[in-house]
Amino acid sequence: MAAEVLLDHEQQYKMLEAEILQFVHKPGEIISESSLCQRFGLSRTPARSLLQRLQSNGLIRIEPKRGSIVTKLNLNIINQLIYERFAVETMVLRDYIAACNPADVERVRFLFYQLKDVAAPYFDDREAFDTSRFLTVDLSMHSEWFRRMNLDYLWQRLSSPQSSYTRFCMLDILSGNNVPDVLEEHGQLLHLIESGNTTDLEPLLHRHLYGGIRRIGSRIYTTYVDYFEPFGGDERAAFKET
Repeated sequence: MAAEVLLDHEQQYKMLEAEILQFVHKPGEIISESSLCQRFGLSRTPARSLLQRLQSNGLIRIEPKRGSIVTKLNLNIINQLIYERFAVETMVLRDYIAACNPADVERVRFLFYQLKDVAAPYFDDREAFDTSRFLTVDLSMHSEWFRRMNLDYLWQRLSSPQSSYTRFCMLDILSGNNVPDVLEEHGQLLHLIESGNTTDLEPLLHRHLYGGIRRIGSRIYTTYVDYFEPFGGDERAAFKET
């Protein structure tokens, strides 16, 4: 492979991060220093720096005499982060619906139609569909009610890339038929906002945020079992409850 010498350290890191988040490098795979040296035209020290940064963000685990191994997903952490988002976002969106004005609603409507535009290739030309872009615009709609309620810091904390949960969301898009469900549920969220209806908010958000668990379903324990850390009873119980 020709060395990608025109990329600086930040670009090299972002490329590797994106490849791990999108399962180009699968959980359990080894990423060697020598492969990075060859790919990016690096000496050992900057290659090692890239790996150490990936490790600090929970994407790889550096093991002596084994190398740098892409970390596996932790289902217990995924369930806890979904629970946290559901609990917090239900309250924030309830407050938003009570406070929003017509301009706010129009902003959410714009973001919904933007999501539909980004999703269009999924149905018409799958190779042109940009999974990362879809996830970004998906999150943008959610971020709008946090922004409107002056809770930007809280949203940044909830939505910051997380080794297990971010990859689980990506796995859902890649293999869980996520796109049609997300479009439908975002449309329903928009309808609640337009109508000022908070009665149906909690069940809809629960369905939406736990959608990945529902869609991937038992494949967590079969097709994708090698992507996850070993399961305990708590993880299986949490899965069944959702």
